[in-house]
Amino acid sequence: MITISTCMIVKNEETLLARCLDCVKGFSDEIIIVDTGSTDRTKEIAARYTEHIYDFPWCNDFAAARNFSFSKARMEYIYVADADEMIDEANQKQILDLKQILLPEIDIVQMYYTNQLEFGTTYNYDKEYRPKLIRRLREFCWQDPLHETLRLEPVIFDSDIAIIHKPHENHSARDFANLQKLIQAGTVLSPKLNIMYAKELFIAGTARDFLTAKEYFLTLSTQVLQEDELKAVQCVLAKCGAIETDPHLLLGAALKNMADGAGSAEVCTCLGEYYEACQEYGEAALWYYNAVYETQCELSIRYGQALPLAGLVRCYRAMGDPEQAARYEQELDQISQTQAFMSLS
Repeated sequence: MITISTCMIVKNEETLLARCLDCVKGFSDEIIIVDTGSTDRTKEIAARYTEHIYDFPWCNDFAAARNFSFSKARMEYIYVADADEMIDEANQKQILDLKQILLPEIDIVQMYYTNQLEFGTTYNYDKEYRPKLIRRLREFCWQDPLHETLRLEPVIFDSDIAIIHKPHENHSARDFANLQKLIQAGTVLSPKLNIMYAKELFIAGTARDFLTAKEYFLTLSTQVLQEDELKAVQCVLAKCGAIETDPHLLLGAALKNMADGAGSAEVCTCLGEYYEACQEYGEAALWYYNAVYETQCELSIRYGQALPLAGLVRCYRAMGDPEQAARYEQELDQISQTQAFMSLS
């Protein structure tokens, strides 16, 4: 049977921490709590479950805090938990069963992360895999009987275990503030983090959040980027152009986005928003249609489904075509019902 260290980083989580720790205590051989500056009863609550509580001065770096928590673990595997997570009894039992049978070659166990859409996280589906159980000390081994090589890729097991994400508030404002601090400090963000910034803007950002990010993404647009990162930048700049009703910025980003023939749904929706604001409803409907039926989303599924469909409804009503508006409204209702069903599943 394997042993598990549950590692958490926390700050001011007095309302959620006990709920989470009650879920993980049954399968954890030790619990590591790293506090990054709580001013409430977080550490007092943590002390009911573990003596392994450490302070970590916050340095605007979640990875550094995670690495510190991992450095304190002593068991074979590390379970990564956040205070706003829950695990029901059936899934707790699955983790206990997994401890008994996990094969020694497994480096990472992925588990379903659920309830995503309810809180505007940077994910587009209500149920997605995340790496949750990780071998603390990875063993490297040779493979192939001839021309032997080291196995560098981790062995990953996709389990059926589901973790419920249930925060008490949306974290996007915190994330946007932290990203801006990093940018202003001159930190070079990774391509992955740039894409995540763009995703979070499209999923949870306000007009003000987009415009705050505008100069950074304009700077990125002048650099040599990989295709997925470049598409994300173009989407953000197109949205900024739509917000500001700036045709130069919007069309510049849109033309570059569509230069290879594979435009993004987000850009088409932004073009629809721009032309709708100009009361050019026929042109707006064309771009909303392209967003739904002719292109793929880069960052947020809403920009290829609900938002452009709602735009089509508005435009056809404005053009005096209630029958066409009703068709799109029916499709919009079907999407809303599907998403509501997924949230309850």
